[in-house]
Amino acid sequence: MSTPNPYAAPKAPVADETLVLPGNFTPGGRKRPAGSGWAWIAEGWRFFMKAPGIWIAITLVMLVISFAANFIPFIGPLALTVLTPVFVGGVMLGCRALDEGKELEFRHLFAGFQNQLGSLATLGAIYLGCIIVIGLIVGLITGASMFAMMRGGGAQDPAMVAGAMASMAIAVLIGAALFVPVAMLMWFAPALVVLHQLAPVEALKQSWSGCLKNIVPYLVYGVVLLVLAVVASLPIMLGWLVLGPVTAASIYSSYRDIYLS
Repeated sequence: MSTPNPYAAPKAPVADETLVLPGNFTPGGRKRPAGSGWAWIAEGWRFFMKAPGIWIAITLVMLVISFAANFIPFIGPLALTVLTPVFVGGVMLGCRALDEGKELEFRHLFAGFQNQLGSLATLGAIYLGCIIVIGLIVGLITGASMFAMMRGGGAQDPAMVAGAMASMAIAVLIGAALFVPVAMLMWFAPALVVLHQLAPVEALKQSWSGCLKNIVPYLVYGVVLLVLAVVASLPIMLGWLVLGPVTAASIYSSYRDIYLS
């Protein structure tokens, strides 16, 4: 039998080093009641109030990054789209830290660059591809309408102009309808990648399933967020410094409610 080394550094039990969240992962997610839509936002507010200063700092830096990226022609917006799931993944890690009783730190915004970067960037590339396809569809419908109007010499014809405007409105509605399933695929995917190490395609499937099972609570969620968005936009958009973090934290809250049992 070996004798313990009296000069060895003391070791704490693994259970003392890591606080594991209660519950087990539920593949495909669980169906939640309609009232959960409001509860997720309320929980997002609770997460925000645990570290409001850090949350606002993270939001401001993310706004600066977005602003700077859009000043780089063509490459900037594309890169920002690909990297958005990386930033979201980092924020999800920050939310988990808060959930475990730890501190939210500014570094969490960039934690996705050190945790599952390849998978998160793959999600971003898939998201970019979907946005491009939707944009092409909307552009083709709008362009065809404008071309038909100009070819028919109807630029001065109120009826043809009205028809072209109606076609463009329909194109926008089609684009919005196509974006909904893309949003469902992406909604939980970054969280599922960084918190459960799922492969990108599997994370997209799991996100789709979780959202599809909870259409009703997400309708409630969307209505409440719409009202809050209007309120947040009134004082020269300053309310978004709070609503932005609350929304991000509500994604984590809904992920935990749907996928952990």
